[in-house]
Parts: sequence; C-alpha cells; structure tokens
Amino acid sequence: MKRRHFLKTAGGAALLAGSSLSPALMDLYAFSGQGNLSTVEARYYKKHPDREIECELCPRFCKLGDKERGYCGVRENIGGTYYTLVYGKACSANIDPIEKKPLFHYLPGSSALSIATAGCNVNCKFCQNWEISQVRPEQVTHYDFPPQAVVQSAQKNSCPVIAYTYTEPIIFYEYMYDTSVEARKKGIKSVVITGGYINPEPLVELTKVVDAIKVDLKAFSE
Repeated sequence: MKRRHFLKTAGGAALLAGSSLSPALMDLYAFSGQGNLSTVEARYYKKHPDREIECELCPRFCKLGDKERGYCGVRENIGGTYYTLVYGKACSANIDPIEKKPLFHYLPGSSALSIATAGCNVNCKFCQNWEISQVRPEQVTHYDFPPQAVVQSAQKNSCPVIAYTYTEPIIFYEYMYDTSVEARKKGIKSVVITGGYINPEPLVELTKVVDAIKVDLKAFSE
C-alpha cells in the first residue's frame, strides 16, 4: 500500500480510532466532509506587496505568495489575505478525563471536552496522532463545530473544561481563542495542550482567555 493511499484511508479510520468522535457528541455535529473548509481571516500576519503575506503566529514566520499555505497546512494566502481553513472544523472530539491531557492538579476528576483540527506546525516523527496532525484538512473527515456549539456540547455533557489537544492548538488559534471566550461567558474553563511553538504576542493574548496551558514535551523515555 502506498503512503498516499494509506493516509487517505487512515483519515477516516482515525475517527474510529485515536481521534474518534464521542457518541455523546454526535448529535451536535453537522457533517462537513473533506472539501468544505473555512475562510475566516487569520490573525497575526503582515501584508506585503504583490499579494504576499508573512505569518507571525509561530517562529517559522512563513512568507507566502498567493495561493500558498503555511508550514502547518491549514492557513492559506488567498489574494493577499491570510485565512484559517479549519475554523470550526473539528476532526476529532471526545470526552476525556482531564488527567489524560495530562493535567493532574487542575480540576482533578473532571471531564474535559477535547477537540482538535487537522494540522501542526512541527513534524515530530513519533507523533501518536500523526493521522490528523501531519495532513492537510481536506485529507481528513471533519465536522462543523463552531465555538458556540462546542460550549453547548460541554454544558450538555457536564464538562467543566474544554481542552484543545490531540494535534497542535496553535495552528487553530482563532478557533481556540473564540471558543475560549464563549466558554468563559458560561463559566467553563479552557486548557491548552501544546508544543509551545508560538510567538510571544499571540501567546500573551491567549493567556487572557484560557485557564491552563500544558507544554507537552516528549523524549526517549517517560
């Protein structure tokens, strides 16, 4: 089996495996498929002449011409405006114990509504969720799950926490930020599980709307 074919089929299989959709959440999703991507303007980028842009979200500082995407694969320059393609497009959502994040001293014993989109801004060879982190959003099945629906789902399932996890939340920054703002209005906490590869300005702004950040460092041993 060729890698391309495997990735194509694994995207769907991932929804039934490590990136499955919790049955408790199914009724709140609207099927979006693989080609229906978002076109919400991204934050933290600089416009240059000739419809070029420079992303300022992470330290890669991707410089992109028209129709080009950043390293993460989920942010695209369209006509000189930078867009996030995964806003409200969750490819994985589950209800997990918060200790699975793992956070052991923050609301211990609680359940966390955990969400992710496709994509990542690093390429770790040992990534356990590579089926969704190392692909573009059109290569995996995703669902329309806007911020308000995420918060409603957390309320319905008695989850006091929303966790941005599984892939790299930094690359779906706008989605995470807006969901956290909506969650705070309802008294729901937000936690971020990240590799920490983000520039100072967006990080500072993010800390104003989330409640805990866990930098996930992996090595040769536990």
